[in-house]
Amino acid sequence: MSARNIIEALKRETHLVVLVLFASLFVALPASAQAPLSLSEAIARAKAHNPDAGAAAAAEREAAERVTQVRGGYLPRVDVAESWQRGNNPVFVFSSLLAQRQFTTADLALDALNHPDATNNFRTAVSVEQSLFDRTVSANVRAASIGRDMAATGKRLVDHDLTAAVTDAFGRVLIAAATVRSAAATVEAARADRELTGNRRDAGRVTDADVLQLDVYLARTLEQQVQATSDERIARARLNQLMGEPLSTMFSLDLTPLAIAIDIGSPASLEEEALKNRPEVALALQQEQLAAATVDAAHAAFLPQVTAEGAWELNGGAWNSRSSSWVAGAVARINLFNGFADKARLAEAREQATRRAHEKEKAETMARLDVQIAIARLEAARASEAVGRAAADQARESRRIIRDRYESGLTDAAMLLRSADAVQQADAQQIAARVNVITATATLQRAIGRP
Repeated sequence: MSARNIIEALKRETHLVVLVLFASLFVALPASAQAPLSLSEAIARAKAHNPDAGAAAAAEREAAERVTQVRGGYLPRVDVAESWQRGNNPVFVFSSLLAQRQFTTADLALDALNHPDATNNFRTAVSVEQSLFDRTVSANVRAASIGRDMAATGKRLVDHDLTAAVTDAFGRVLIAAATVRSAAATVEAARADRELTGNRRDAGRVTDADVLQLDVYLARTLEQQVQATSDERIARARLNQLMGEPLSTMFSLDLTPLAIAIDIGSPASLEEEALKNRPEVALALQQEQLAAATVDAAHAAFLPQVTAEGAWELNGGAWNSRSSSWVAGAVARINLFNGFADKARLAEAREQATRRAHEKEKAETMARLDVQIAIARLEAARASEAVGRAAADQARESRRIIRDRYESGLTDAAMLLRSADAVQQADAQQIAARVNVITATATLQRAIGRP
């Protein structure tokens, strides 16, 4: 096959790639119709609509209701009961007549006692029970209050994780979108180079081999553009999932988000801030407090429980004819022996408290480590951004010089293609470095516990 036939075949493949590219770009067009979405707005959407955020908020409300539930142990319990019974059981008849205040001397006869007539008893009872001393209730209230605080901390943890995840996803969309723009620019430059090379071939200054190299390069840049468009669509779907939006929704993103300035000159102060603000550290501390409350609850099993009780009754042989009575008193219960179960429960609670103390120590160490890692990555990202910016400027200037030399016949097509690749790589490096600064800053914010 001649070089000209190869060129024609490449042209046909190029046209097919262009059609695929246009179809891919057409799907992404609706994004331009949307209002620009900033990084802060994306984070706010995630905190409002992400299922994890909704579940954490529900868990916090659930824990608050549990506190109200266990606090009911401090309040009296009031029951009202309405009953009707009929029978000739001697004990039932005897007690019912007494409660109704209808007992007579005739009811003391032996035959009446042993073989009484069937009797009705309509009974209304109101009973009140009030705990006077019960350490179990106070321990349970303390545990429920700590659980409520843990749920609130869990919600903070979810919010912090969402902030970091959305920032990372937002950055990936920016990288993908910038890669698409860079690929489009590369395609246009490749077409211009192809046209220049074709003109020089027609003038007899280069051969068909040079044109063939440019055709191959143009097809490769078109393929890269299609791949970049696909990567952007995937990155947008991931961001939509985090924001709780339909996966196919297209947003026009703010292309110039600024990284928040964080002074990393004093790592020790950032570590202390992390120990104070990190949700993981707070959660570990609350788990240690909860374990201490569990120890108190286990201790309570060895203490007495004192309860006051009272009841008021209406008893009668007919619905509308009844006599009243009341009773009041107090009950003290002391657990003398329960098969060593209470002793084992107390030992278990103490071991749990020891384990939670070790876990809190680990959480504090991990917080310090996360800060050190985040600082190192932010320093590297800032340095890479400066290098990437300089490299991109140098690559573009080198490209301009080499293209001028190629147009003048002072260099070959291979050098021209290498300069084009260098520009594309430098642009990608610069974009990735700029976004890495943003994500590294967000990671440091997450590490020190800032919202």
